[in-house]
Amino acid sequence: MTLKKYQTYIYWNFLRSFLLISCVFFCLVIIINIFEEIRFFEKYDAEMFYTIYLSFLNGPSLMFEIFPFIFLITVKQFYLDLIEKNEMEILNSNGISKFKIIGLLTVLSALIGLFLLLFFYSASSKLKSKYLDIKNSFSNTNEYLAVVNDDGLWIKEEIDENLYIIHAKKYDESTLKYLTITEASKYYNNKSTIVANTANISSKNWQLSEVLILDEEGNKENFKSYVYNSNFDGKIISNLFSNLNSLNIYELHNLSKSYSKIGYSNTDVKVHLNKIYSMPLFYILMTILGFVIINKIKKLNSRFFIIILGIFISVLVYYLNYFSGLLGNKGALPIYLSVWAPLLVLFLICNIGLIKINEN
Repeated sequence: MTLKKYQTYIYWNFLRSFLLISCVFFCLVIIINIFEEIRFFEKYDAEMFYTIYLSFLNGPSLMFEIFPFIFLITVKQFYLDLIEKNEMEILNSNGISKFKIIGLLTVLSALIGLFLLLFFYSASSKLKSKYLDIKNSFSNTNEYLAVVNDDGLWIKEEIDENLYIIHAKKYDESTLKYLTITEASKYYNNKSTIVANTANISSKNWQLSEVLILDEEGNKENFKSYVYNSNFDGKIISNLFSNLNSLNIYELHNLSKSYSKIGYSNTDVKVHLNKIYSMPLFYILMTILGFVIINKIKKLNSRFFIIILGIFISVLVYYLNYFSGLLGNKGALPIYLSVWAPLLVLFLICNIGLIKINEN
């Protein structure tokens, strides 16, 4: 279907405003992140190159978080441009109502949202993963490693020049079950193996129960309890898996399944996935909300005021989402309700605003 000239014009102007504001925000994100990286690298005496390089790696992931608010400011910028050039009156006089304009912007926001979901998020998660790998190489020199897969939880740590490989089939925040700890030299020569039924990991002094120790000569010893001194505790291990922005959608689904298999709560992963899936709708609603608000205050032509108002509304919406997601993570609200309820509230507000616009 061939687009009419006014449709092409509206699409192009909105897209141009979106790209311009995105570039401005990206520059701000990079500048702020550079200062954060400088503080991090002060104690490692790293070259300035790393601060800039890592800022660009981390930037896209941070941008994905603020895109809803970029849509809000974009539609205000777009509307003000039409007002200043008297193009809104020209469009209205030719039978193109505000309702039609917001309909076109909704379609374009949905298409941009799908692109950001399917392509931009995957690219940003890959860059975030590389960003974390580089920072971890500075902070712990790869002495520690923890992963979750279909076989359970695996941890590698170095203590007093000895290497310890830890495997547990079940894991929650304070307990490991069906645990095997293999001690080896730095040249990977086995020294001993510890097998335990459970381990309390609420502190770094793990309390193991029902323990079998097999030394390098094959001798066995049984203990009802045993203390293993680790660099990890339950909280540290949980934090290792907390940065979900470094995983793409496929990896997040696999992680959720792996968590379920080892008995670890996958609530955080489900909440994160639902937030990602809700983003295109979030973009649409923020576009409509921005159009409704700017239509109501169009007599105030101060761009500075419009930007400040946009930031204020963005902060309100952000905290509404944040607290709702927090309730979902804590189990106070069902997962789906914690993510989609704020969008439902926005949807109702947008509908009320559109009805009033249509009445005018």
